[in-house]
Amino acid sequence: MKSYRSRRIADAVGVTWSFLCAFLAAAVLLIILGYIVVKGAAAINWQFLTQLPHPVGIEGGGVANGIVGSIITVGIAVLIASPIGIMTGLYLALFSRGGFASTVRFLSDVLSGIPSITIGLFAYALLVAPFKHFSALSASFAFAVLMLPLLVRTSEEAIRSVPRAILEGALALGMTTFRSTLRIVLPVAWPSIVTGLLLAIARVAGETAPLLFTAFGSPFWELNPTNPMAVLSLQVFTYAISPYRSQNVQSWGAALLLVVAVLALNLLARVLLRTRIRAAP
Repeated sequence: MKSYRSRRIADAVGVTWSFLCAFLAAAVLLIILGYIVVKGAAAINWQFLTQLPHPVGIEGGGVANGIVGSIITVGIAVLIASPIGIMTGLYLALFSRGGFASTVRFLSDVLSGIPSITIGLFAYALLVAPFKHFSALSASFAFAVLMLPLLVRTSEEAIRSVPRAILEGALALGMTTFRSTLRIVLPVAWPSIVTGLLLAIARVAGETAPLLFTAFGSPFWELNPTNPMAVLSLQVFTYAISPYRSQNVQSWGAALLLVVAVLALNLLARVLLRTRIRAAP
């Protein structure tokens, strides 16, 4: 009886402690989000979303060039990283044999742990220093490198989750392995792959460190990725350390835009993943 009671007490203590830890983690996140919303909402207006930054010391202006620059920079990164990450995941899931595949997985895991500022320095040494010219393209390259590990692992797991019988049935009907993989396996795994892609985009959307060595920023409209370009996260950093109150307020507004964008991407990823789970046999 005593042993039973002690186990019940230990169980209650463990459950309570787990609940408190989960509540603490959620509370910290909600406090951060609430603080950003309170501080950033004051800066959000139509002018802020549609105008260029005003010269230093002049009230008003916006971050429209940073919003467009973020879309361009991340979009190019997606175009670079997606085919490499998905095809690597496809190879690891279906065609890998021996130690080479294990080496690729290990290197992918190592790459995911490298600090983003180191990736930024690598992009600077590869694409900025030799040409003596900052560019959004070099920032996209840094973002693509940051996205690759997550894309590789999620693509591999998504393709592994496709029942082997589907591929074998296509092979039995006379399709080649490569054709059946592209026409049968990838479409089935596509929702999970897109989920991983959205999470990878959310991973890099708020990165600032690589941009200090690559995109560099610009106060003007810039649509050419071979030139320096404004990016929203870089504007947050620049305005946050500014001595002018108007730019400090705008940094909170830009931070709120980033938080909303990342939250939307994560919610969309969860919806796609839930749809994939419900559709699974």
